[in-house]
Amino acid sequence: MDKNIHVPTDASIILTYRCPMRCVMCNIWKNPTNKKDEIRAEDLKSLPKLKFINLTGGEPFIREDIADIVEECYKHTDRIVISTSGWFEDRVVALAKRFPNIGIRISIEGLSQKNDELRGHKGGFDKGLRTLLTLKHMGLKDIGFGCTVSNNNSNDMLSLYQLSQSLGLEFATAAFHNSYYFHKDDNVITNKEEVTNNFKQLIEWQLKENHPKSWFRAWFNMGLINYIHGGKRMLPCEAGSANFFIDPWGEVMPCNGIAEPIDVREMNDQSATENNASSTPNHGTPLSWSMGNIHDKPFMEIWNSEQAEQVRSMVRRCPKNCWMVGTASPVMHKYLKYPAMWALKNKLRSMNGKPACLDAQWCDVGQDSCQGDLRDRL
Repeated sequence: MDKNIHVPTDASIILTYRCPMRCVMCNIWKNPTNKKDEIRAEDLKSLPKLKFINLTGGEPFIREDIADIVEECYKHTDRIVISTSGWFEDRVVALAKRFPNIGIRISIEGLSQKNDELRGHKGGFDKGLRTLLTLKHMGLKDIGFGCTVSNNNSNDMLSLYQLSQSLGLEFATAAFHNSYYFHKDDNVITNKEEVTNNFKQLIEWQLKENHPKSWFRAWFNMGLINYIHGGKRMLPCEAGSANFFIDPWGEVMPCNGIAEPIDVREMNDQSATENNASSTPNHGTPLSWSMGNIHDKPFMEIWNSEQAEQVRSMVRRCPKNCWMVGTASPVMHKYLKYPAMWALKNKLRSMNGKPACLDAQWCDVGQDSCQGDLRDRL
């Protein structure tokens, strides 16, 4: 076991794989969990003190006991953000009344027609926007859009950003990708020039904002451009060290970006499948990446186990170059000088009417040189 492993700072808890949406870039809805098997509030009692918890799914608000889960999570962190489609408007509003400091990100993939096309449910945009407007009227501060960019909606991303600015809302971005979590293997951006040009425009707009948070988001979006073009992560992935995921069955995972073909082809020598057997029902989680199950042991016992260190060793050599906020944000805070220097330099360029330098440089902070370079491992 590595004695230098510290308590994690960030957690994502996947409450369910049930979902009312029918997104074209995600097949979670085709692989729902049975609600009787899903983790409960009492299962989270052994979590350590954390800086941040994201509650996600599936659709978290399909859980009728979500208030109990949020109440338990607030015993372990001061900041919780729930990622939701906004489909269950009344449930979102009711929870916000009980927990007015809660963060809410409504997943919207474009303006009305585009969003409903991609998310497979007519009226989804209207519900999501109405929910945000209601929360804003209630006085909630940590609310906004979350947009996953694909081949089809990068232009609408820019319109959503402008809408978020006019309403004073947060705006988070992602690029679609493949993993066991999404049950997808064909999420590949092919019109790279169009998509990256739209990200470049977004970066220029973010650098013109007055809040430093937006300049760091611009650096994150440069990382998305780098990801789309197949570059190595600008900062290392420390999934399973800085952050973790818990799936609906209680498995503690380093992240949700795992693709089982990589697990089988590249990591078979590290496989600990036999040791990872759990009494908890599981239908699709790649258990060779599980650190343990919170139904079986307290969290910190799992976190400090030999099994957890085996998973971390796999992460250190993982060839995927994923760039998702769940794994990028913790290392951006840890290695702050890299995004900070870029942000300050390019804010000055923006103030002087110059375009941003989109030099997506690989930051050598001592990570394994194999990490994030899929091309060298094929």
